[in-house]
Amino acid sequence: MSRAGVFETLVGAVVIAVAAAFLAYAYGVSGKGVGRDHYRVGAVFGRVDGVTVGSEVRIAGVKVGTVAGNSLDPKTYEANVELAIDRNVSIPQDSIAKVASDGILGGAHIAIEPGAAEEMLVEGDKIVITQGSVDLLSLAVQAFTSGNGNNKDEAVSADPLGDM
Repeated sequence: MSRAGVFETLVGAVVIAVAAAFLAYAYGVSGKGVGRDHYRVGAVFGRVDGVTVGSEVRIAGVKVGTVAGNSLDPKTYEANVELAIDRNVSIPQDSIAKVASDGILGGAHIAIEPGAAEEMLVEGDKIVITQGSVDLLSLAVQAFTSGNGNNKDEAVSADPLGDM
């Protein structure tokens, strides 16, 4: 084989090795490769805008896990989210899970506020108290359109004392 052939073979091997390393990293970040160092708990949310498989799960701003899966319940139309939590982190059963924004242009993550219960969540448990994401655009539109004073009925109903 000529020098050019050997060089092309080496470059091809390096490209394949880099691609394999990238795939292994992507698989690990996606939450699909959850192993013995994590346990899975569930949570049900009304909305999970911005939360995808691989999104972070945080307590006090520190990453303690990832979102391992999400699906829609066809009966209730709520989002079932599966969280992969680091085994070194114990979460009380009365904890609250919230969908929190990473910023105006960023994505979202699941923020857990630990409760005070003595019992901890174990594999397969569900976080019962949840708060879904807030649609900021709808809130802004509502705030700008509700107080414009064009609707006479709204102005009357806003008076807490009525006709006194």
